[in-house]
Amino acid sequence: MVIKKKEQSLIDINNLPKHIAFICDGNRRWARAKGLPTMFGHKEGAEAVKRIIKRASELGIENLSFFCFSTENFNRSEEEVNYLFEQFKQIEKLIPEFVKYDYKFHHSGDRNFLLPNILRIIDKAEKQTQNCKHGYINISLSYGGRNDIVNATKKIIKANLLPEEVTEESFKKYLSTNPLPDVDLMVRSSGEQRISGFMLYDMAYAELYFVDKHWPAFLGRDLDDCVIEYQKRNRRFGK
Repeated sequence: MVIKKKEQSLIDINNLPKHIAFICDGNRRWARAKGLPTMFGHKEGAEAVKRIIKRASELGIENLSFFCFSTENFNRSEEEVNYLFEQFKQIEKLIPEFVKYDYKFHHSGDRNFLLPNILRIIDKAEKQTQNCKHGYINISLSYGGRNDIVNATKKIIKANLLPEEVTEESFKKYLSTNPLPDVDLMVRSSGEQRISGFMLYDMAYAELYFVDKHWPAFLGRDLDDCVIEYQKRNRRFGK
């Protein structure tokens, strides 16, 4: 069975990526190109996340991750960091949307860097969507791939695991991205061609797709294009 785009392309629903990870890049460049303050780019970037979630639900894609704020982003101006976290508070208003589309909410990242009011929203969203069945919406906030691996190692040490108990699968359970499956497709917007430390352990065999369009301009049909590109790839997993 296929889903037909309004234009011309076909999506094979029997070959969908189970987990798509987005590096949501280009908010500031989109705003500058339009002569707008940087903050407008972040606001429209949040709207793009909502559009992608809606289209993913229609296609039947189970898991989505969005890299919204890295541990390195704390080096930006205090005004911009504060505005970004104000935008993240809107997640609370999106809880009914997550439930509507039957997605569990998940946060990945270092909670030690987050203020109590943000942690409260994260915990509320995860609790109120815990019975959803379709899959996960993962928001990576205060996230760094190396930081996540280091923190997972510390947890393993505290858990007193024996060396023989540490396997690729058991290690994965200590990452903040658990219980999401490995990433099948990573999409980065705005033309940059690097992964910036995003989900390093989870992307061992991910297909990488770099798109010139800035993140705030992403529409549902852009997700279609990403899936179509994924379905063109021959995934051999080293075989």
